[in-house]
Amino acid sequence: MYDFEHTDRLAERYTLNYTLPSQCAADLLAGRADLGLIPIAALTPELAVVPGCVIASLDRVRSIQLVIKQPYTLETVRTVAADNASRSSLAYSQILFRTFSANSPVYVSSPADPKAMLAQADAALLIGDPALLALEARAEIEAAVGPCTWLDIAHEWHTRLNLPWVAAVWAVRPESLTNVTAAQLIEDLHSSRTNGLAHIERIVETWTPRIAIAPATIREYLTHNLHYTLDEPCIAAIGAFRRLAAEAQALPPLPELRFL
Repeated sequence: MYDFEHTDRLAERYTLNYTLPSQCAADLLAGRADLGLIPIAALTPELAVVPGCVIASLDRVRSIQLVIKQPYTLETVRTVAADNASRSSLAYSQILFRTFSANSPVYVSSPADPKAMLAQADAALLIGDPALLALEARAEIEAAVGPCTWLDIAHEWHTRLNLPWVAAVWAVRPESLTNVTAAQLIEDLHSSRTNGLAHIERIVETWTPRIAIAPATIREYLTHNLHYTLDEPCIAAIGAFRRLAAEAQALPPLPELRFL
């Protein structure tokens, strides 16, 4: 988002609206938005993936944590308190349980408060900032609820499939491209990502006052935990995710990826 937030050159072509990942997808599918950075769980045959950019991880992502109270394991967890901010993260966890652990726990929707979640369920699924903050407060959380096993969902996926973990892509309703060409849209998003990567320190400085995480951890997250290029391994990972999610009855089938 760097160029959108730090320059005026894109203002004539785009109007921004910030919301949760799940709401980004809902707005795009309902026609309230033309372009969205959406969870891959929300992709449909009608939407086209914009080539090049992605939110992914090549191993540990930190920001998707499955926290399991001991002595429970993936095979024995009965209930999962879940923050429903991202359909993709929910589906990844369901694949982890149903496909790889032969278990089908009950999911309970819950605000992203790890202590409260683990007080009512055997495990908690934390997404985004709440996951990052929970890792920082791990000792405090375990002092309240007891020892826990912390599983990084991206690492668990990578370990089992030897593929990147993919969270989100830019998707567009192709019929909405009236004020900008496909080539211009792709160039704008590529340029914004490239400029963001060139200004990591500025982003770290911006976010340090906003979230209770050390600057070094934010820098590590942005430069090592996340991957931003939609390459062939990431495309293969999206296909594998949608196939396994359909087999686990977590998502409807997606016949094939459509690219802009």
